[in-house]
Amino acid sequence: MPIFNSNQLIDDLQQQTESFLNEAVQQWQMLPPTIMLHKEAPEKWSAAQCLMHLNSYGDYYLPAIARTIDEAINKQWSGTIDFKSSWLGNFFTEMMLPKDAAGTVKKMKAPKNHTPIANDNSDAAIATFIDQQERMLQLLEKARAIDLRRAKTPISISKLIKLPVGDTFRFLIAHNYRHVLQTKRAIGSRSQMILMAGKQIL
Repeated sequence: MPIFNSNQLIDDLQQQTESFLNEAVQQWQMLPPTIMLHKEAPEKWSAAQCLMHLNSYGDYYLPAIARTIDEAINKQWSGTIDFKSSWLGNFFTEMMLPKDAAGTVKKMKAPKNHTPIANDNSDAAIATFIDQQERMLQLLEKARAIDLRRAKTPISISKLIKLPVGDTFRFLIAHNYRHVLQTKRAIGSRSQMILMAGKQIL
């Protein structure tokens, strides 16, 4: 299993999270609801629904990670120079990541409790996503003080299965990346339609 320098891993995860945050602040919250709520096909998610899906994971994992970190601090599980990923944590992370430069990912069905149904409030979806990315950055910084392998977080599909918090961060941020790409594709699809309609008018 891969071994990471703990501080470098946190630096890299913070950088990725900051890129998601900047995208939401500088781009998405400036877009009209007509773009964020557009669905390319009935079975596809809108950009807002992609964010709702991510927010549902954040609702579970961010408090769970916060509890894990606090418990590790209380138990004085101090940070280590290196973090060795677990087999399961690395498997989950790799499963989320794109397979090529084009952003191709393995299709998976979202669990029912993480499947967005509503598609009517893009502003709330973006605001929550921004708040969660800011909270993620805070937790990553706080995690520098703990042993990323020894401290473990229960996963959302089974509280009986726990991942090292370093892997929990890796998985969650890889999952965010997967659906940030999906969000951008949904926005691009709608923007292209508007552009083509404008050319037809001209």
